[in-house]
Amino acid sequence: MSTEKRKGARSVGDITPQLRAQLNQGAIPTANLVEWLAVDQVVLLEQLLKQLDRMQYYQPVTTAIAHLQKKTVNTINEAIGTALLRQIREHRDEQIIPALFTHTADLVRCWGAYLVGKDPALDITEKLHRIQLFAADEHFGVREIGWMAVRPAITAQLQESIGILATWTTAADANIRRFATEATRPRGVWCAHIELLKQQPEMALALLTPLRADPSRYVRDSVGNWLNDASKTRPDFVRDLCWQWQRESDTPATTYIIRRALRTLDK
Repeated sequence: MSTEKRKGARSVGDITPQLRAQLNQGAIPTANLVEWLAVDQVVLLEQLLKQLDRMQYYQPVTTAIAHLQKKTVNTINEAIGTALLRQIREHRDEQIIPALFTHTADLVRCWGAYLVGKDPALDITEKLHRIQLFAADEHFGVREIGWMAVRPAITAQLQESIGILATWTTAADANIRRFATEATRPRGVWCAHIELLKQQPEMALALLTPLRADPSRYVRDSVGNWLNDASKTRPDFVRDLCWQWQRESDTPATTYIIRRALRTLDK
């Protein structure tokens, strides 16, 4: 069932036992954040491993969850993806990876994103190549986990990553264009800051400039948020860039980004 065909539960209380069972079984994707937060990932994991005839992975993966100091949707998601990768490598079981990458359940695809992001055998070029599948995913949760999964690798090889992501800014898919800026936000959300970009945001001009008048509001929001992040440490850079953009690209799209970029400085 596509997320576009259901409005989704407005509160946890609206999730019926039947709907909860479907979500926990991985039979349908979540339709919104309420449902995404309500899924029992351990139950979903068990259902997945039964489907794939891999129940021998259940105890090692749930042990990794039990060792988490803080259990949230995101930490559990990362722990499952990381532990599944370990099992796949130990058992040389790569043949199950496509099932994780394309599963109906969005949270299972999120685990798949961590198979890419956490794999030490992949260099940054290959990681970004493989994560593009998740960057383009139709589900909001998979797209967010996609950039979170590779952000540490991007940070570790920042200049090379920016060079690769700059080519994504011309993609036909707005989700892919948005990934280029969302994955590199200096402060980001639910993730470690990228200290170098906080101090030297000009390093990312190859990502920002091509998107300064993007037709997609989804992309424009990300570009504006990127610059708002940067304004907290480099207000001079953000003001100068916004003035330049206003002169060179006097369009409603650019004006929207500038207003969003300056919202903290203009308070």
